[in-house]
Amino acid sequence: MCAQSSTGYAGHMTLPPLFVPDTPISLLCSSTNFSALLSDFLVFVLKMMAILSSSTVFAFPFTKDQEFRRIFGSHFMGRRIQVNPFAHSTPFHLNSLNPSRFCSYRVNSLITASETAKGETREQEFRTKNPKDICILVVGSTGYIGKFVVKELVARGFNVIAVARERSGIRGKYGKEETLSQLKGANLCFSDVTQLDTLDRSVEDFGVSVDVVVSCLASRNGGIKDSWKIDYEATRNSLLVGRKHGASHFVLLSAICVQKPLLEFQRAKLKFEGELLREAEGDVGFTYSVVRPTAFFKSLGGQVELVKDGKPYVMFGDGKLCACKPIGEQDLASFIADCVLSEDKVNKILPIGGPGKALTPMEQGEVLFRLLGKEPSFLKVPIGIMDFAIAFLDLLVKLVPSMEDAAEFAKIGRYYAAESMLVLDPETGEYSPEKTPSYGKDTLEEFFERVLREGMAGQELGEQTIF
Repeated sequence: MCAQSSTGYAGHMTLPPLFVPDTPISLLCSSTNFSALLSDFLVFVLKMMAILSSSTVFAFPFTKDQEFRRIFGSHFMGRRIQVNPFAHSTPFHLNSLNPSRFCSYRVNSLITASETAKGETREQEFRTKNPKDICILVVGSTGYIGKFVVKELVARGFNVIAVARERSGIRGKYGKEETLSQLKGANLCFSDVTQLDTLDRSVEDFGVSVDVVVSCLASRNGGIKDSWKIDYEATRNSLLVGRKHGASHFVLLSAICVQKPLLEFQRAKLKFEGELLREAEGDVGFTYSVVRPTAFFKSLGGQVELVKDGKPYVMFGDGKLCACKPIGEQDLASFIADCVLSEDKVNKILPIGGPGKALTPMEQGEVLFRLLGKEPSFLKVPIGIMDFAIAFLDLLVKLVPSMEDAAEFAKIGRYYAAESMLVLDPETGEYSPEKTPSYGKDTLEEFFERVLREGMAGQELGEQTIF
């Protein structure tokens, strides 16, 4: 996110049969059998998109085929279909907030991400303190990147308050004790970032002044409602609460893909970026650093086991539709930690990639085959299959509005299959590897070596598909 997957991704999917050649047409056309066949087809297309998208940065959260068929089929089997004429009305309304109770904060309209705060910034007192005296509030601390950020900040000697849910991890598999162990050295604040009052009371209970807020929040699945609830509303709550308790600097983990916002989670992220920038414009004593990383290593590892088992590397088109400069979680965490005190990162939007050249999906596959000592074998799939699936799902949403997230997932997959995770040059309108900064030491090749040796343990995509 860009971006911020499910446990059932790429190499762990068994594709359902598409056709049953000996089945009579009359049987296929009966409502029950036709809907079952149609749902099988949708599962096939979405899973194929998941496999293909594993060479970029997305995996579809369809782990239970029977559940998908149940939900889909229940709308058609033995029922009369009614079209909802308001299917495309606003899908989500943010809960009414009263930010004036917490700080003098103004809700502003969206501005372009290229704008930065104007005018001189006042020297901030926290930058003159020792790290142990600087209090950093981290939200999204149990996420994939958030855990590394907390560990990095603790290692640098900062006083870290890590906000976490009482049940964290994929589908809440970790309780308080596991979270305390994972975030050792930080002060744990068990709260709910989606509830402004709850978060405020939780931070208030610590009785300390906050200097910096670091947000690693990201939508769990990229769905429409979840994107606005987490990427915008919850992140905004962390800003409001942080400001109330004294924060004068905000470090935001965003995503490089918001520079071309075609998806709901990108719009949600960009809306908050705009409000963050305006907050700094209105207060010279407040600053921000917006970090926009490229693809994460783990998002490119979905096909490693497949290729290791002798399967071809699957990609869209000629394998050169897009490129990225992937960055490792530890390198990204280090860069985010740099943003706390580095004055050269103040009031800036900071795209960041990993070391080395930008790699296309074909080049990523070639690296993997070379490490395995195998002849490259590629399966090239027309990107039109995704366009067909999206068109079909968009039509389906008009009949079944509850399928809107499935349509959004398809659009996310299509986006990452064709759009590069690089800086978009405003002058040329093209993605530019040269203008995408590099940071860190860990390379994708080294990551592949580790996965081949140790597997994907600790790299589970979980519910979070982009960041």
